[in-house]
Amino acid sequence: MKALSTRNDEPERASRPFDAQRDGFVLGEAAATLVIEEREFALRRGAPVLAELVGYGATADAYHITQPHPTGDGAVRAMHAAIADAGLSPGDIGYVNAHGTSTPPNDRVETLALKRVFGRPSPRVVDQVDDRAHPGRGRALESVFSILALQNSVVPPTINLENADPDCDLDYVANRARPAALRYVMTNSLGFGGHNASLVFGQVAGEQDLMRPAQLH
Repeated sequence: MKALSTRNDEPERASRPFDAQRDGFVLGEAAATLVIEEREFALRRGAPVLAELVGYGATADAYHITQPHPTGDGAVRAMHAAIADAGLSPGDIGYVNAHGTSTPPNDRVETLALKRVFGRPSPRVVDQVDDRAHPGRGRALESVFSILALQNSVVPPTINLENADPDCDLDYVANRARPAALRYVMTNSLGFGGHNASLVFGQVAGEQDLMRPAQLH
């Protein structure tokens, strides 16, 4: 499918989302589990509530087995649906955890889709999982990173972003984490076959102010 990086002599630098010299992703293994339940149930059993899942959107454009639609229509509709489901506006999102596969088509099209949804200026955009390797079934990790960003008021960096691509011209928080006051964050998963999903997470107020936040290492 020609989606994997061929930068075999520098594996630690092979995955480089949104960089002009990106040539594909690196396969890896990882897993994460999220427990999603109604707020009152979590409070009743004394569970530490880390975030609230406030919006969800999914589409399937079936444009191509590996490449996204060149105008980003499927991703745009998924993001709009998630924001609407949350009862928010695009300007409420402070950080987007991008799918960012480090392939030339995906990163270019996802950037276009983000600009269509958020306009200018767009929120901070970061690809976290693909910084090292792309886990085949690890998209829940993206949600974990997004929640940690909320909990710690820190936007994690996109590493190996060294060469500007004119088609990828958003704020990707290159190479160094950045403090940020975040209320709502979005995570995107744009899969093969045109499957697109977006989630919006928000901070939890009220009783949860007494809960200890997770730690970002």
